[in-house]
Amino acid sequence: MKEEIRVEKERKIKGIISIILSAAGFAGMAFFVKLSGDVPTMQKAMFRNCVAALIAFVMMRQQGLRYSVPKELRIPLLLRCCFGTLGILCNFWAITYLKLGDASILQKMAPFFAIVMSIFILGEKPNKMAIVSVLLALLGAAFVVKPGQGIVGLPALVALFGGFSAGTAYTFVRKVGLGGVKGSVVVFSFSMFSVLILLPFFLLQYKPMSIQQTVYLILAGCSAAVGQIFVTKAYAYAPAKEISVFDYSQVLFAAVLGFVVFGEIPDVYSFVGYALIFGTALWKWKQAGSDNASHLERRVADMKAGKNVHEHELLEEEEE
Repeated sequence: MKEEIRVEKERKIKGIISIILSAAGFAGMAFFVKLSGDVPTMQKAMFRNCVAALIAFVMMRQQGLRYSVPKELRIPLLLRCCFGTLGILCNFWAITYLKLGDASILQKMAPFFAIVMSIFILGEKPNKMAIVSVLLALLGAAFVVKPGQGIVGLPALVALFGGFSAGTAYTFVRKVGLGGVKGSVVVFSFSMFSVLILLPFFLLQYKPMSIQQTVYLILAGCSAAVGQIFVTKAYAYAPAKEISVFDYSQVLFAAVLGFVVFGEIPDVYSFVGYALIFGTALWKWKQAGSDNASHLERRVADMKAGKNVHEHELLEEEEE
């Protein structure tokens, strides 16, 4: 039992390290996208998705998977691709005009929007804690967006809509995942869909780039690949409820890069928004951990009372 618990703790630590490396990768993607300058948004997204499609294809080959999606899950997968593409375009466009920290925190609204969309897509009923967390996160987003700024606030609203699109896409990911579609198949589908949809716009709006801009966009694609690889590893090591809060380290990485390279300093309202959103995520994570721990404690108590509970059942329930 002690050995199994030790192994679980090691896996959790590996999961935390992986999710932080993933956050650094996605922050690097945003950083290099911003560095690329006045390149059209479609062009930036093409670089990112071409690299992601290649990585997903290699992963499918390594896993020995054939491209196959059950008929009843094709529409949900298509909607995942549509909302995912929309989320990337909104995020990339907003990065051009917003501070990196602001753009990242608004993109990190996705998990809260996923709670709302799961009501309509999955038929799930959120508990009171989930409802309160969404309301607090939206309040934090309002401080970052700062309504009433008129056209000045448009990039923040677009970034927030990008977070909504990403959250909706995540909900459809869960739907197709529950149906048995492998993660690498979903990533490949999304990446190839985006490439095909963006290709006409890419050709029509193509703008010649300097060598430096080309390098920046290649690095953006590579950084996104690093983020994708390590987020996949992270959730293979540990369940989301145990490590998801560490994904918000992306905001810290982005804010530091923005300050060091671009001299960006978020205003007081943005800091209040950061605190509300991150604090809510931390509260949710601690609550989930507490619920999980108390559940395990009850099972241990059952074991001590002589009830028919085996050690392997405890470990299985800890991973749910």
